[in-house]
Amino acid sequence: MKFTRLRLTGFKTFVEPTDMLIEPGLTGIVGPNGCGKSNLVEAMRWVMGESSYKAMRAEGMDDVIFAGTNNRPARNSAEVVLFLDNAERSAPALFNDSDRLEVSRRIEREAGSAYRINGREVRARDVQILFADASSGARSPAMVRQGQIGELVGAKPSARRRILEEAAGVAGLHARRHEAEMRLRAAESNLLRLDDVIGQLGTQLDALRRQSRQAGRYRLLSTEIRRLEATRLWLRWLEASAAIGEAERALDLSVRAVAERTLHQGEAARRAAVAAHVLPPLREAAAAAGAALQRLTLAGGELDREEARAAARRTELDRRLAQLAGDMERERALALDAAGVLARLTDEAAALEAAQAGAGDEEHAAAAVRDEAARAVGESEAAFAQATARHAERAAQRGTLERSRREATDRLARPDRDLAALTAQYEALRRDDAGTVLGQRRAAAETAVAALAATEAAGLEAEAAHASARAALDQARRPLGEAEKRLQRLDAEARALIKLLDVGSARRWPPVLDALRVARGYEAALGAALGDDLDAPADAAAPAHWAGSATSLDDPPLPEGAAALGGFIEATPAAQAALGRRLAQIGLVERAEGGRLAARLRPGQRLVSRQGDIWRWDGFTAAAEAPTAAARRLSERNRLADIEAELLDARAAVARLRADVEAADAALRAAGSRENAAREARRSAARAEEATREQLARAERAGAEQAARLAALTESRTRFEGERRSAAEAADAAERAFAELPASAGLEAVLAEVRAELAQHRAALAEARASADALTRERAQRQRRLEAIGEERGAWVTRAGGTGERLAALEARRTEAATERA
Repeated sequence: MKFTRLRLTGFKTFVEPTDMLIEPGLTGIVGPNGCGKSNLVEAMRWVMGESSYKAMRAEGMDDVIFAGTNNRPARNSAEVVLFLDNAERSAPALFNDSDRLEVSRRIEREAGSAYRINGREVRARDVQILFADASSGARSPAMVRQGQIGELVGAKPSARRRILEEAAGVAGLHARRHEAEMRLRAAESNLLRLDDVIGQLGTQLDALRRQSRQAGRYRLLSTEIRRLEATRLWLRWLEASAAIGEAERALDLSVRAVAERTLHQGEAARRAAVAAHVLPPLREAAAAAGAALQRLTLAGGELDREEARAAARRTELDRRLAQLAGDMERERALALDAAGVLARLTDEAAALEAAQAGAGDEEHAAAAVRDEAARAVGESEAAFAQATARHAERAAQRGTLERSRREATDRLARPDRDLAALTAQYEALRRDDAGTVLGQRRAAAETAVAALAATEAAGLEAEAAHASARAALDQARRPLGEAEKRLQRLDAEARALIKLLDVGSARRWPPVLDALRVARGYEAALGAALGDDLDAPADAAAPAHWAGSATSLDDPPLPEGAAALGGFIEATPAAQAALGRRLAQIGLVERAEGGRLAARLRPGQRLVSRQGDIWRWDGFTAAAEAPTAAARRLSERNRLADIEAELLDARAAVARLRADVEAADAALRAAGSRENAAREARRSAARAEEATREQLARAERAGAEQAARLAALTESRTRFEGERRSAAEAADAAERAFAELPASAGLEAVLAEVRAELAQHRAALAEARASADALTRERAQRQRRLEAIGEERGAWVTRAGGTGERLAALEARRTEAATERA
């Protein structure tokens, strides 16, 4: 298949119908940014079945519809049509009946998309499989987008496999396989659900059986319960009747007791009135006595509380006296401690002041020693710096001259090595004969090109044969598919009829209807004549059955113009014996003659029409409204017989067509094998031709490189000889300068002597600094201690001065507490 034209209507910026022709070869689109070039590629991907709106650079699939401008209204639909050339008939069989395919996709705003192929509505999956078979599609690597080359270079093995599958033309098979697997999984899921439903129905059936048994038991138990409840109610009625008699007797006794109690109550009321007259004086006396008792109780409680408060105050005063005695003892001891501490602080301050008086002279002497040591260190450091500079300068000169001499020696040795290597390479290149190898490679390349042309011709022939075999197979498959569909339809109908008619099932008493076969068109007549009687068996053991009756010469003949219905029926011997006499008394007439001949019927006779009308000897008449169940069953049996005959023909036709398809398939496989062999031979020839071409190119490159290297070697030899002469002159100059350099042993001895003197002076300076710093720190510590002693003396004096006042206050408080306690 080949793309020939793309038509866009209302898709993104293409509001008007626009056709883009895709000519053979390369078709390019040139234009400025924003002119809609990318929209064409997206339209092709969209019509190929792209389902992601993000791939369309949109926020929703409806965004591919023209959204309108300031001058033009928006569209409500968009359509893209892709025209394909199917002259080679390589499309799937479903769409391979035309030389041109029109694949279209139309989208309505807020209504979704619809796909069509040659005007017929299809699924999106069908469109995707169509392009997958052609090694293309919306997400195929054949549709190269921006940045995809980098993705292909760094793709994972799975992505590379998809590219190779599309190149081999098997991507459509994978799509079909995936769809088939999905259908199989759906069928398996349906079967599992069906098993679950069957299990649930079985469970429900068991539950219904249990419920039926429970319902039967419920009816029995309900009857027994109603009987027992009636008995219990009768017994309760008898008990209630006896209780009513007892209650009436108890009521009589209660009335007598109430009368007696009423007399007693009257006497008690009289006595209560007399007592109420005497009661007020007694109540006044009781109130006065209660008030006096209340006053005495309150006074006793107040005295008890006063006694408790006095005891608590006495205990508190005892505790306060003991505490004041302890405080007085502590104040006396504090006064003694303050006197001792003041004496000790006075002695320590005198000693520190004496030491502080002579500290200034010691600090001045230590500072003079430190300054002298610092001056000596400065002089030694200056002398050491001068000696170090002279020694470093001399060492630098020697190092520079040694490095120059070593470099000159290395430079002199390097050209010698390079010249020897270049000479060896030059001689080796001159001995290498590249011209002969180049001629051999050219001859081999011409031979490989000829072999490739021959294999390409053979491959084209094999491809043509394969295409012819594929066309023959497709042509053979069409009638086979139709024949298989017809066979499946007939087989399904036969199975349905067998299941409906219950043919072959083991029934105890099969109806006599199963032993009859009526001529086509007479089913309604037989069904109307016998009706439900056909469901009765011919077995004498059945409760209701056809026992059979022999034909007698005394049987009346049918009216003239009526044919016996039995002549249109085939029956087994048993059925014939059972129904023979009955069928002989049933006449078959035309519908128009039935009413006239019904008057001539004898007892037991009846007339029927092919349409199902019936006239009986006793005057009963029934018009044909609809076929009876027996008539339908007879018609279905006749249809089953016809289908069985058609099945034999259909199976023979399917077998014959299948043999033709297998032969065509074998021819296709053989052609495919030849085509694969031709392709493999072509690939081998192409690989050989490419290998010889690469060898020829390598030989040509080797010849050019040899000439270039010979020229480069000649130039390098000339350059290295000049460098050798320059290096020899530099080596001689460096050697003479190094020999003229004076020795540096005297400078090293002077440097060692100055370094030792500097170390001695630095040690003396450090010692003098440490001594001076120690004297300064000791003087500062003594001064801080004198200040601390002054502060402590003031505190202790203040504390000792308040001791007498606190003792007097404590003595006064102790006297006051003792007086209060007494």
